[in-house]
Amino acid sequence: MANDLHEGSPLTEGESSLVREAESPPPHKVDENLWKNREQIEEILFLSESSNWPPVLKSQSTAEDAELASLLGRLGEKFRNTLKVVETFQSRNSEFVFNTVMTYMPQDFRGTLIRQQRERSERNKQAEVDALINSGGSIRDRYSLLWNQQMERRRQLAQLGSATGVYKTLVKYLVGVPQVLLDFVRKINDDDGPMEEQRQRYGPPLYSLTKMVLNIRLFLSLLWRRFEARKLSKDQMTVLEEAVDVYTSEFQRFIKFIGDVFANSPFFITAEEAGALDARKSDEYKEVSVPAGKTHEVSLTVDAINSYIAWDFALVQGRVDMDIGFSMEFTDLSGQKTQILPYRRYDADQGNFCTVLAGHYKLIWDNAYSTFFKKVLRYKVDCIPPVVEPALSSDQVDE
Repeated sequence: MANDLHEGSPLTEGESSLVREAESPPPHKVDENLWKNREQIEEILFLSESSNWPPVLKSQSTAEDAELASLLGRLGEKFRNTLKVVETFQSRNSEFVFNTVMTYMPQDFRGTLIRQQRERSERNKQAEVDALINSGGSIRDRYSLLWNQQMERRRQLAQLGSATGVYKTLVKYLVGVPQVLLDFVRKINDDDGPMEEQRQRYGPPLYSLTKMVLNIRLFLSLLWRRFEARKLSKDQMTVLEEAVDVYTSEFQRFIKFIGDVFANSPFFITAEEAGALDARKSDEYKEVSVPAGKTHEVSLTVDAINSYIAWDFALVQGRVDMDIGFSMEFTDLSGQKTQILPYRRYDADQGNFCTVLAGHYKLIWDNAYSTFFKKVLRYKVDCIPPVVEPALSSDQVDE
């Protein structure tokens, strides 16, 4: 039906571009096809809004126009439901991957900080999207940005598997990770990597759905500009509704199916399933005895601002409850010292500090005030580097 509409009627530049896209092979990557379907669904929903109808259709001056208006309402509801399904799938999928990897992280302040950094990264990504929308960016512009952000997530996942980039330091915390998982995330972006088998097996039905939704959008786009001269017949309305029914039902079915496939993937198993919990538990606290009148110090060198210095400590208590002084100081390159945390006495404490300067930081446990009692201190201290999101190069690809 789309071919009938543009025969004998010159195409605009935008329509020509859409025709070329509909006639071209779909993207090879499964993930990119999912984003492409989301984009086309939103474009169709935009066309289906009454404010974007042709003027003649808005007036609904004929029974046929009123029938088409009613049909568009039904189709819009089906597309909105389908959009929600794929959005939920992608969100849960992203959480599933991250949470699976996090089961191998120490379950203490370090894991918490990595989660906080990831949440901050996601907030920054959303802020980019919001800024684009507020500046008048199109649906196509927004999905181009969303896809680039998705590629960045996958690029960082690949870095995690190879212990490079922002994860060069963090990966040392991975305890007992199955090699199959690290191999998967390291090669996830490779054209012949572990996702290629899934593309070969599950890609064709998704490719057909991508072509189908592109043609539905193309048909409505061409129809709207030619509506006064080429109104839809009842048979064409029936064909349109049947096409949308097939697309939305089959796409939702595919999402459910691929979700089950992914959930049962041999690559993504938790630490408990991999038997790595005991290995992770070996990541014990250090224990030192701080004599009366003495201090215990831990020095950390911070190379990047916005790193987190984190600590978790407690005194091993005996018959008498005890405490110990705790403070933190910073020394710059010139040797100038600045107190970061004021001296205070604790029996236990857990916290973190976001650095604003690179340099040397010293955590100090002070038992100088005690005349007779030594203190047995159990502690963990670490410096978590910031998650940096460098600009993507044009040749970076992702599944």
